[in-house]
Amino acid sequence: MRRRQFLGAFAGAAAWPLAASAQQTGRRYRIAILASARAQVLLDELDQTGFVEGRNLEVDSRGIGVAPASYEEVAVELTKARPDVLVVFGPDAARAVQKATQRIPIVALADDLLGSKLVTSMSHPDGNTTGVAIFAFQLDVKRLALLHEALPAARKIAVFGDHEPIRNIDALESAARAFGIEIVPYVARSEGGVIRAIDAMKATSVEAVNVLASPLLGGSLRSLIRERFDLYRLPAILQWPEEAEAGGLIAYGPRLSVVFRQCARQVAKLLRGAKVAEVPVEQPTEIVLAINLKTAKALGVIIPPTLLSGADQVID
Repeated sequence: MRRRQFLGAFAGAAAWPLAASAQQTGRRYRIAILASARAQVLLDELDQTGFVEGRNLEVDSRGIGVAPASYEEVAVELTKARPDVLVVFGPDAARAVQKATQRIPIVALADDLLGSKLVTSMSHPDGNTTGVAIFAFQLDVKRLALLHEALPAARKIAVFGDHEPIRNIDALESAARAFGIEIVPYVARSEGGVIRAIDAMKATSVEAVNVLASPLLGGSLRSLIRERFDLYRLPAILQWPEEAEAGGLIAYGPRLSVVFRQCARQVAKLLRGAKVAEVPVEQPTEIVLAINLKTAKALGVIIPPTLLSGADQVID
């Protein structure tokens, strides 16, 4: 199937030559990560670029899996160890690290680095931050439309986010009115919050769930979310295609593995001595609609043929 091209203005940055300056033989490089979950794909890609954990690369993983409330405290501890590059996932983690250091280069995976004022320029970021802007919140309304297309009889749909108030709530409510459906907002930022929110969805007779873009809900909490959806037989649309491959019903967004690889290539450039301003902010070049027919059958959901024909990936 044809994949959708997505915001590719700076995609050519991925081809920026890695050898801008020489990698120093015998040197041990150090990175620190602040994120809700470990990204093995990122480390695997760094391995391919010549930075191998345990050989010439040390990874400070103290910031992996910490609660958002602790980001600022952990960011200070990570910067005290003076890594060569800081890698962060999500805007909250990026702001915490920016507050802790204005000197150490930062590679951030977040929604809109420019709109969030994490950078002032996409093509020539100043300060000490670059990264990959996935513009995931711009897809939240599209995910609602796809969920409505998959389940046209559903009249009550949850929108599940990690911030109160829900980001994009006005656009989501406008779309819901056009579809003739009701949306109900739920928020969670922890395992306990996820369980309470999904229990409440079931108790209030929600018929389907639009899981909004979130470094938490699409990160360390995503397995728990799928387990609770399975428990209550709740159909949902998710952020990452990999989530549909793992058993989710529908997913729509860039591949998580691809954006991690983009981040890794940026880290490699900085480790080799490139300046932050020489490493443009990148964007995904395509988004993927993935549908899991095994899960649809288990839930008793019949995916309309028109939606199936437009899918980039069908898991059966």
